[in-house]
Amino acid sequence: MLEKMKEEVIRIGRIAQREGMCKHKAGNFSSRDEETGYIVVTPSGVDREDLVPDDMVVIDTDARIIEYKKGLRPSSEVLMHIEIYKARPDVRHIVHTHSKYATVFAVLNKPIPAIVNEMLLLNNQDFAIPVAKYGRSGSDELARNVAEALKHCDSALMAAHGAIACDANSLENAYLKTCYIEELAEVYHHTLTAAGGKEPPVLPFEEMQGVAYPAKIIFPEN
Repeated sequence: MLEKMKEEVIRIGRIAQREGMCKHKAGNFSSRDEETGYIVVTPSGVDREDLVPDDMVVIDTDARIIEYKKGLRPSSEVLMHIEIYKARPDVRHIVHTHSKYATVFAVLNKPIPAIVNEMLLLNNQDFAIPVAKYGRSGSDELARNVAEALKHCDSALMAAHGAIACDANSLENAYLKTCYIEELAEVYHHTLTAAGGKEPPVLPFEEMQGVAYPAKIIFPEN
């Protein structure tokens, strides 16, 4: 069931682990099938390098297990994925990582402002990375809090936890957003350090809204 989707979730999970975005079995990944509504999610406590399609868990939005061929439990944070899918019917892919710089600001409970225009790549309505309120891992509270934070944006920090991103089109895009979160967090950290803790200038909201592909570029007619 949903074999191609399982393979893609494994592929992105391995890339994230190899690139240091979620070491030592941390983090979780899921995709939602548009036709059935079923969710393919990584199992709990399994190294991504060892994953095979039969390890993956298929679950519905009522948290009923549909398929788990090897009897592995879904990620303990699967309720968070479910609540995000419910809150955002447009979303079909979710990536949760524990990258270092993003987690620093998650621990500080400090949103990351629009200090560079690459913030646009995150598809966040307010052009900043918010922090979802704290909830214990695997709890209903965590699920509700993160889903609430992602109602109007695709990327967020999770208080005292890590980072999360979602996407309507592909798991790869969701993962790229977590990479952008980490890069922006690193830039913000180094900027604050270099300035002795002084906040850097933030790009005006109007400036962020005005960013567009240059209209002067002329393409040949077909």
